Amino acid sequence: MISFTYRSAQILSFLYLKIFHRLEIYGLGNIPSTGSFILASNHLSFIDPPALGCRVHRNLHYFARDSLFVGPLGFLIRKLNSIPVNRDQLDLKTLKHTISVLKAGNPLLVFPEGTRSRDGNLSNAKKGIGLLIKKAKCDVLPVYIDGSFEILGKGKCFPRLGRKLKIYYGEIITYKCLVEGGYLSHQEISNSVLREIGRLKPLI
Repeated sequence: MISFTYRSAQILSFLYLKIFHRLEIYGLGNIPSTGSFILASNHLSFIDPPALGCRVHRNLHYFARDSLFVGPLGFLIRKLNSIPVNRDQLDLKTLKHTISVLKAGNPLLVFPEGTRSRDGNLSNAKKGIGLLIKKAKCDVLPVYIDGSFEILGKGKCFPRLGRKLKIYYGEIITYKCLVEGGYLSHQEISNSVLREIGRLKPLI
């Protein structure tokens, strides 16, 4: 069940993005209404997580840097389905917790590149998402976000109002299709997911 706090954050995020960044979303019908999946996206800005989740009417979970889980901020982001993670290494405790979230039927947002883009383009995939896919045996929904780098990319301190934001949700990629019989490495799976994300980029 989606909590009041989480639902309120979704509504506020959507209103802000729609009013100040003319948010456009494509492919919402591709989002599964039940069952776990990994929502895999390119990563351009701090606004990506709320933008990607604001119209996903599921109990979407997120990774957040473990150092943020202190005081009032820590309390709030826990209420927003955040999972503390060490950016340098995915420890066993975090991995087990993440797998339990997926096994419980919840979706999880993951950025295959691991960090925000420095120039707005796709970089290399980390093997973490491949590891999660193999451990949880779950499907993947690729998504491409366009415009958030111009709004609040690396090096920008304040969002640029008026810049347009677009989100493209692709078609679900089944676990069976990704692992191809189980011989692909974690890195190869991660690379495959990132290629599917790149294919969603608008040709403009």
